[in-house]
Amino acid sequence: MQRTMNEEEVAQFLRTQPQFFDRHPELLESILVPHPHSGRAIPLAERQMLGLRDKLRLLEGRLGELIRYGEDNEVIGEKVHRLSLALLAARDFSASVQTLYFHLREDFSVPHVVLRLWERELPVGAIEAMEVESALRDRAESMAGPQCGTAAASPFLAWFGGAQEHVRSLALVPLGQTRAFGLLALGSEDPQRFYAEMGTVFLRRIGELAAAALGSRL
Repeated sequence: MQRTMNEEEVAQFLRTQPQFFDRHPELLESILVPHPHSGRAIPLAERQMLGLRDKLRLLEGRLGELIRYGEDNEVIGEKVHRLSLALLAARDFSASVQTLYFHLREDFSVPHVVLRLWERELPVGAIEAMEVESALRDRAESMAGPQCGTAAASPFLAWFGGAQEHVRSLALVPLGQTRAFGLLALGSEDPQRFYAEMGTVFLRRIGELAAAALGSRL
């Protein structure tokens, strides 16, 4: 009595015989398999085509995402470039600070911006020289780079004064290469604007630009 091959043996046979359907092309039309969406029986060849179309749509979707990300990054890069040129043109510390505020609010659409600097001699009356608690200074100096996340319970939230009740997410950008001498705090009313997993390459560049421009004018 001839033994019937089980499913695994059939699958193994087809894997080891890639030319099987070349030798028996009529089977591609005669073998019926379930449609992936409707459930009706369709030829194996048609099922393969449907699978390829699904994979193609998935790849097209991913390509579209990459293109959108690239376009978004290009726009942000252009904004960073404009900020760079404006900071280079600023005459003094006060002009540099106002330039930074203007571009972050108008070009980057960040509604709430706070800057604090320490261990530097700032112009008399500059709000950027307001006293910063030692604990907050230590925290800023320990940051390896920009940090983003929810504003709730952040010790830096109080820096926004009367606007703090509207701030839902924060980006904290330390200023300084080896040791921070200041912190740039960006606040958004959108809870998803700054989130913990977001990329911080452009925030880091903005921080480096701000640190270089402000540090050189003090």
